[in-house]
Amino acid sequence: MNKTSQFRLLGQRRFLPFFLTQALGAFNDNIFKNALLILIAFRSAAELGFNTGILVNLAAILFILPFFLFSSTFGQLADKYEKSRSIRVIKALEIGIMSLGVLALLLDSLPFLILVLFLLGLQSAAFGPIKHGILPQHLAREELTGGNGLVEMGTFLSILLGTLLGGVLISLPQNSIQYLSVAILAVAVCGYLTSRQIPLTPAVAPDLKINWNPLTQTIRTFRYIRTDKAVTESILGIAWFWFYGSVFLAQIPNYTQFSLGGTESVTTLILASFSVGIGTGSLICAKLSNGRVEPGIVPLGAFGLSLFTIHLYLGNPAADLTPVMGAREFLESWHNIRLLLDMVCIGISGGVFTVPLYAMVQNRTERGHLSRVVSGNNILNALFMVLSGLYAIVLIALDFTVPELFLITSLINVVIAIYIFRRVPEFIFRMIIWLSIHFLYRVRCTGMDKIPHDGPCVLVSNHVSFVDALVIAGCCRRPVRFVMYHRIFNAPFAGRIFRMANAIPIAPASEDRKLMKKAFEDIDQALARGQIVCLFPEGKLTSDGELDHFRKGIEHIVARRPVPVVPLALKGLWNSWFSRRKGRAMAGLPGYFRGTVELVAGAAVDPHDVSAGSLEVMVRELRGNRQ
Repeated sequence: MNKTSQFRLLGQRRFLPFFLTQALGAFNDNIFKNALLILIAFRSAAELGFNTGILVNLAAILFILPFFLFSSTFGQLADKYEKSRSIRVIKALEIGIMSLGVLALLLDSLPFLILVLFLLGLQSAAFGPIKHGILPQHLAREELTGGNGLVEMGTFLSILLGTLLGGVLISLPQNSIQYLSVAILAVAVCGYLTSRQIPLTPAVAPDLKINWNPLTQTIRTFRYIRTDKAVTESILGIAWFWFYGSVFLAQIPNYTQFSLGGTESVTTLILASFSVGIGTGSLICAKLSNGRVEPGIVPLGAFGLSLFTIHLYLGNPAADLTPVMGAREFLESWHNIRLLLDMVCIGISGGVFTVPLYAMVQNRTERGHLSRVVSGNNILNALFMVLSGLYAIVLIALDFTVPELFLITSLINVVIAIYIFRRVPEFIFRMIIWLSIHFLYRVRCTGMDKIPHDGPCVLVSNHVSFVDALVIAGCCRRPVRFVMYHRIFNAPFAGRIFRMANAIPIAPASEDRKLMKKAFEDIDQALARGQIVCLFPEGKLTSDGELDHFRKGIEHIVARRPVPVVPLALKGLWNSWFSRRKGRAMAGLPGYFRGTVELVAGAAVDPHDVSAGSLEVMVRELRGNRQ
């Protein structure tokens, strides 16, 4: 296992105890919740005095209700107090809540059981802001995607296993209550014991004054969230994922029975396929992201959700079958296996879609506000889950079948995805980079750790081809703002890509002095905000593969805003279709793909030692003889 593998986190105290605590909590919630729903479902309306369908939905609403009522308060508490102690308190409360659950089971009191379910929802609402707020305090930026992937994988598999175990225990012919009681108490105790191993996690806002009014605090939280467009749209994307996933999870039993003709065992198989897919997608995010917070894979996940859902619909649009097949008979048909693979791929797409969004929220939110932002996200998630139920009820009431419901949801997903990606073009720009890096070239990056992890800096590089910026952006683990020659910036295709990346257009004074002045002002503002800016000091693409003289613009930039400068050298792009080796770039057909390209970073130069001539020498030495 290499040093960047996310699985190494499972062997470290800064992650493993929290991972186990979170997984055990989700596992226990779902053992109790599913056992309770089955208890309700299999009692007669005369016995309960209520319609069982109404009670099932009431129980689900009561579990979600605390997220609306208390998330904003819990988010403040998570920021104000040390997190490992807060988690221990929450897990100790879980033992108490489960003890009440055991008493309610022994008394056979349905109102008491529903009250316990509400208290479990309250406990989950308290844990939620800490869940995503604690990771950036223990993980490095390059570990966030992998850590989130492991947490999401553990959560969904715990939900699946808890749902299955709750159903099995409550359905035992003898002593079902006793076995269920032992299980929920034992898991609660295990969760508390693992929580005691979570390392100290200092408060990020110890002087925060708590606003106990949930309404005004929720408004404040969403106002803060709206100050960063990328965070806002990431949170919207996460909430939409919970809408999408809730539609699937709620309709899978009916889909299994009436579209696939399967019994309960097939329902379990479908649920398992979906959950395993989400777990797998969550895990592979770290590999696809190459150790960075990579928004470029989010569009792949978003469109994968729709693509595989449409394929699922086309594979079986039936809606009036009789449930007669067990799991064994179901698996005897290749057609049914294909449907299972569709479910796995939908889950994988969901994991690839949502994990980078969580990592973006954690990475781009100020540490002192993160738990409050997560609490706002939880409120929105709960709202979207409720809306998903209402949405499904309306479409089914209008005589749409479950396969048609899936199809319509997948088409809405395309619209939502396009809206988000238009609002934040960075997602599409990063996707173009990701595809370019993985399919056009084999890119080797050396010395990227010399680029500061935080704070402003300027990158300077030789300029070989029209894809230089894509290669640099793909290797750098922080977002980069490129300074582009204005004619390229205004070109129909390339310019559109770089406008997505919020590039800064520049022109020589001889062409447009006003634009040149504005470019230097935009560069200074970007550096003042702590961003990375990249220049190509030659001012144009090389026409012979050699370095041209560096212009003096870099000296003016650093004189105005003293920041470190990191020299970069691109190698191997002179033979590219995007270079001017044959006179015109991008003329004719490409000669080859998957060529090896290198990007080498040198040591950062102190701003007081910066000169165009010395940087040119450094880049020339880094490049060596390879053009």
